[in-house]
Amino acid sequence: MLFDRHNDLVQQTISAMNDKLSVYTLPIPDPTYVIVVMITSYWQNGHLSESKKLFVSMPERNVVSWNSMIAGCVENDCMDDANMYFSSMPERNISSWNAMISGYVKHGMVEEAARLFDEMPKKNAISYTAMIDGYMKKENECFKEAKDLFQKMPAKNKNVVAMTTMVIGYCKEGRVEEGRILFDGILSKYSVAYNAMISGYAQNGCSEEALKLLVEMFRMSFRPDQSSCASVLSACAALASTPVGRQIHAVVIKLGVDSNVSVCNALITMYSKCGSIFERELAFELITSPDLVSWNTIIAALAQHGFLLSACAHAGLVSESISWFDSMMKKYKITPIPEHYSCLIDILGRAGQLDKACNIIQVMPVEADLAAWGALLAGCRAHSNVELGQLAGEKVMELGGDSSGPYIMLSNIYAEAGM
Repeated sequence: MLFDRHNDLVQQTISAMNDKLSVYTLPIPDPTYVIVVMITSYWQNGHLSESKKLFVSMPERNVVSWNSMIAGCVENDCMDDANMYFSSMPERNISSWNAMISGYVKHGMVEEAARLFDEMPKKNAISYTAMIDGYMKKENECFKEAKDLFQKMPAKNKNVVAMTTMVIGYCKEGRVEEGRILFDGILSKYSVAYNAMISGYAQNGCSEEALKLLVEMFRMSFRPDQSSCASVLSACAALASTPVGRQIHAVVIKLGVDSNVSVCNALITMYSKCGSIFERELAFELITSPDLVSWNTIIAALAQHGFLLSACAHAGLVSESISWFDSMMKKYKITPIPEHYSCLIDILGRAGQLDKACNIIQVMPVEADLAAWGALLAGCRAHSNVELGQLAGEKVMELGGDSSGPYIMLSNIYAEAGM
């Protein structure tokens, strides 16, 4: 029944194509080609199961139809199925091998990708580039393996993608000069290559070089992406140059990436280091959905200049701190990390609201750590709360607080209570 439905759809598609093609006296389409188009359309729209059923119903299968199924499984995170189709193929072409290697790389299965790469009867630029990319993305990056493979790569296969990937690798290893030599060797540079080199410079503290390369990029009529904009803003932060930073901010607005989270985070950091408080807070307000980095960046920036959370603790601004903390969860759906809870406990403790501080510890979604109990103990010491102080002190000692600090604070609490 299901196959009949598929076959009917195929026939309808062919018939419709025939009607259109007959006007131009073009060849009638091959039914196998039409089915492959439908198979691909199914998995591209998330209906892999339909692709499989249609594939099984095919009277004849060619290498293109097999490759489509492998690609569909890869795109829908079904590598076991992709391997099953690959192993069952009566014949393979280079696209079959490349699809599997790229799939393994995409899913972090670099050893499997390397095994297939070594077994390939013939390799092309896509094969080498996919494998180099796999080594670079592997946990505990295998830069040496990527470099060795790049050196073995035939000169005709050293395309701009492979060279750009190696530029990124050199910069991550701190070998910026070697990365620049390779970058200069790219004959047909494009935006991604410039973005990679700019980010590499910024990551390695070469701020002026990053800015100079951005100017060259504009002169060559290339467009920076969000990553390179964030990198250049980081370079401006390192230079503490407000005029240059504002110029880059104007560029960011012109490019339409001024609301991107990573760019806004870089803007917050840049304006904070330049001492521009108004622009810093404006950059934060531009973020539609702040992430954890956004919150940590603005918290650090505000605290650096005497505002928010840890700074609020010293200023006694309890309600403001609680308001910011609550907005993280309720308004922006950001889950606070233990450091946020410890800071809030410290704020409440300093303000003498020890019961509330203790309640925060009890309702935390994670077990309170040494910092949280230490903050409560400090609050108990400041406000002479023996009962809670004893509890907090014991917890600090249990969690490995091996300094004399908690003992001294407990001793002071007991002494002030006449104990």
